[in-house]
Amino acid sequence: MTLRVYNYLTRQMEDFKPLHEGRVGIYVCGPTVYGHAHIGHAKVYVSFDVVVRYLRYLGYKVRYVQNITDVGHLTDDADEGEDKVGRKARLEQLQPMEVVEYYTRSYFEDMDALNVTRPDISARASGHVLEQIELAQTLIERGYAYEANGSVFFSVESFPEYGKLSGRKVEELEEGARVEVNPDKRHPADFAVWRAAPPGHLIRWNSPWGEGYPGWHAECSVMAAKYLGLPFDIHGGGLENIFPHNESEIAQSEAAYGLGFARYWLLNNMVTVDGVKMGKSLGNFVTIKDALQRHEPMTIRFFTLSSHYRSPTDFSETALEAAGKGLDRLYGGVRLVRDRLAMAEDGGADAAFQQVLDEHKARFIEAMDDDFGTPQALAALFDLTKEVNTLLNSGEPVSRGTLEAIDGLYRELGGDVLGIIPDQLPEETGAGLEDALVQILIELRQEFRQAKDWASADAIRDRLAEVGIALEDGPEGTRWRLMK
Repeated sequence: MTLRVYNYLTRQMEDFKPLHEGRVGIYVCGPTVYGHAHIGHAKVYVSFDVVVRYLRYLGYKVRYVQNITDVGHLTDDADEGEDKVGRKARLEQLQPMEVVEYYTRSYFEDMDALNVTRPDISARASGHVLEQIELAQTLIERGYAYEANGSVFFSVESFPEYGKLSGRKVEELEEGARVEVNPDKRHPADFAVWRAAPPGHLIRWNSPWGEGYPGWHAECSVMAAKYLGLPFDIHGGGLENIFPHNESEIAQSEAAYGLGFARYWLLNNMVTVDGVKMGKSLGNFVTIKDALQRHEPMTIRFFTLSSHYRSPTDFSETALEAAGKGLDRLYGGVRLVRDRLAMAEDGGADAAFQQVLDEHKARFIEAMDDDFGTPQALAALFDLTKEVNTLLNSGEPVSRGTLEAIDGLYRELGGDVLGIIPDQLPEETGAGLEDALVQILIELRQEFRQAKDWASADAIRDRLAEVGIALEDGPEGTRWRLMK
């Protein structure tokens, strides 16, 4: 099966075919570093980490570029207000670069904890100001932008395709009710490529139009073009930024360079709290650091992958606790295999069980080929674990070759692709003792049965069923398995 992705540019599923055979260029909008990353950020960057991991698993050579927004992102998330980094610096009485350094380090600490592979290039907006000035000059020269009182604005009316990603039409765009109309703009929807720095503004550079700073949208255009070339394969980010940020990236890039921008637009949906978008501006966010005080890192990663990247994910402590229990069940199977490996006898892989492994691997790949369907991929791993538990609790000897094949598949699919099964599992919190505890209860139940205490024997069976464990009596004894 060919990898198929949902392309927001065309609003349809498409076969993924990179521009250059065997190579993929991907750009993902990175964080604005004025505060600690929250669970919404975890969804973005864990999701695209899996996208990159799977592309590499398929054999592609991937160049993954992600920016660090350390200037130009305004407080209303569109094109008005105060620079977010500058505002934080003013409130904390710090230099802007102090704020940037602190929260950039915090971001990477969180990503490392969540086993997010670092991008090949982490480009800072402040390190590419000259390119952004050049972008503004080129747009003016080509008639797509104009200067007004030290700022440079892109004229949306000059670019007929403006709105092709978001579906918005220029004639329908009106200035948002939250901000006053900017008298320097020719059209309310025109956006800043370069902005004049007002008096007292902490972040500023010299430009042909006076001291100022780049527009938020400009940074992604110049960095994507510099490190990936145009056009490039995949642009990723949050769906909430489709307008005006992503739309403006396309317009200014294609207008300035005369080339296509990104060929596939993969955008992840938001994390919600009681159905409302999680965000710093709403005050309903939970930082990754706070969540890590209460939950294991892989629990947060597992929670993120339990819903499709294009679906909203509703956050709650209950949901994270349930994710932790689900991951513990998966780890229970992995631990059992690795424990048995330590004492297994030599022998090749069992052909019949190898077929079971191949079937579950095929299901996993089919799910991932369907627009990176991680929920279905996880389901394939859980079904595999049920088969593994049944095999290892059958009482029959299992060869080293079979155990190595099982462990290898866990490492390949759960480790290399999904990033949730590390080489060294975390300290057991009880789930790793699952098999031993169930075996004790099976033995106790057998003693009750031998004593003809059927009520007590049935009570053990029923209580185990309540927590999702089924007992199956047979000629070789009693086996247990996780219930579907």
